[in-house]
Amino acid sequence: MNAQAQGSQTIPDIDGIRSATDAVAAMAAAHAVAVDRDSRFPHEAIAAAKLHRLLGIQVPRRLGGKGAPLSEIVQVCYRLGRVCASTAMIFAMHQIKIACILRHSQGSAWHELMLQRLCAEQLLLASSTTEGTGGGNVRSSEAPVEHEGSRITLLRRATVMSYGAEADGIVTTARRSADAAASDQVLIVFLKSDYALEPLVSWDTLGMRGTSSTGYVIRASGEAQQILPDAYEKIHVETMVPFAHLTWSSVWTGIAAGAVARAQEFIRHAARQSGGQLPPGAAHFTRAYASLRTLRGLVAASLRSFEQLQHDGQALRSIDFQTLINVTKVEASELAVSIVLSALRACGLSGYRNDSEFSVVRSLRDVLSAPIMINNDRILTNLATSSLMTGIPNSIQE
Repeated sequence: MNAQAQGSQTIPDIDGIRSATDAVAAMAAAHAVAVDRDSRFPHEAIAAAKLHRLLGIQVPRRLGGKGAPLSEIVQVCYRLGRVCASTAMIFAMHQIKIACILRHSQGSAWHELMLQRLCAEQLLLASSTTEGTGGGNVRSSEAPVEHEGSRITLLRRATVMSYGAEADGIVTTARRSADAAASDQVLIVFLKSDYALEPLVSWDTLGMRGTSSTGYVIRASGEAQQILPDAYEKIHVETMVPFAHLTWSSVWTGIAAGAVARAQEFIRHAARQSGGQLPPGAAHFTRAYASLRTLRGLVAASLRSFEQLQHDGQALRSIDFQTLINVTKVEASELAVSIVLSALRACGLSGYRNDSEFSVVRSLRDVLSAPIMINNDRILTNLATSSLMTGIPNSIQE
């Protein structure tokens, strides 16, 4: 997060990404209350993201994008997270799907043309990895791809699919074929003309209300070449997991930063009102501020680790890296919740009220989704097997 903290005056905004982010963040902030209150898609913010051409920034220049690295993507997630968590999460999910296509299409002509169109038209991609009775187990698919010559069809019960009705395309997991194991999966890109959606489960939640994560029955058809060449097992480990955990963690860090900023303003306001005497909540602000620095450092360190290994598939699949990136998600999600709670206690009743300029209620409701997005218990349980096989270090430097 250090580049964002230093600001655009220190680091040249060569491609206009930071200034574009500022414009989108301003639009997101203006409508965040209504998005949350009405549990509606953030139309205005996403329209601004399209207008300022933020949706295709990760795509290489030769295909019409800006070739922005993950380090730039997480800055956008962080900045948007400070003002509207739903907008930030939608942007993050969209970028995760683009990363999967970029890193695993192996030069596929269909996918390259699709990415060119995405940049030209600023298409928004949704993700469908949650299905039926499997819930959040994204490494298991019930619905198989049906093949007939060069054509494919898919009938899928997606119990949670963020902004599916608003998206211009869906990137979905599926079982490779009817006789394949549930874990033998592929990833497919369908554009809006390829599918129909039938509402399945509504989205009336505590927080992240603007992601519009309704469940749908997906009826899709297309060409076999729309399936990414790499197996989903490879995509999941080398790209889906690190990009998801780093972008999501940046969104949660942004939510926490927004809450700490409001707590800071409250403490300053209270001190001015009392002739310079700090209110009792100042101690909680100190905790929140210090913890936010820790959280930013945690995400930044994990980002550096990924950037060093991002072209080394074997290293990305290693127990060490997979443990690091998964624990980053767990720690970031738990710490973000703790920070917002500390900000709430710093503001006291003013933070607890919905109608206060120092309210952190929306931040708290949104950030409480963090530990249950790919549930932390599931992650830690899955890591237990490999951790049990690893020795405990004898030295603090090992």
